[in-house]
Amino acid sequence: MLKKIIFGLMALLAATGFAFADVDVNKGDQAALDGIKGIGPAKSKAIIEERTKNGAFKDWADFESRVKGIGEKSSTKLSEAGLTVNGQAKPGAAAKPAASAAPAKGEKADKAAAKAEKAEKAEKPAPAASATAAPAAPKASAAASAASKASAK
Repeated sequence: MLKKIIFGLMALLAATGFAFADVDVNKGDQAALDGIKGIGPAKSKAIIEERTKNGAFKDWADFESRVKGIGEKSSTKLSEAGLTVNGQAKPGAAAKPAASAAPAKGEKADKAAAKAEKAEKAEKPAPAASATAAPAAPKASAAASAASKASAK
């Protein structure tokens, strides 16, 4: 059970990292365009068909005029979600959140070891507080397990 939870959390973190990648409307395939919040399979297909028929999009205005259903507001939201035209975000669109740099393997192991050490300290109850420390024991073993897995990688 614990392994499934840890695996699920690791998969979620990995997926989050991919979610913040920029996608250029002139270079992205259907899967990449579908990955942008606000673009579904039908819209990505329409973008690719228009790009195939009439060539690359020159700028955001060209993109808005050629793709049905894309207007000023929706193109701003798409730009904020990571869509670019010729590598450029839409002027006036808020900057998208920066993806945090993935830590090196050594950093992951260090963080996991620090977490395990903290859990060990929590596991050692004070003489008068032994009843309150009991719930920390499962957390300590989970953190120690995660630390050993991280250092094994």
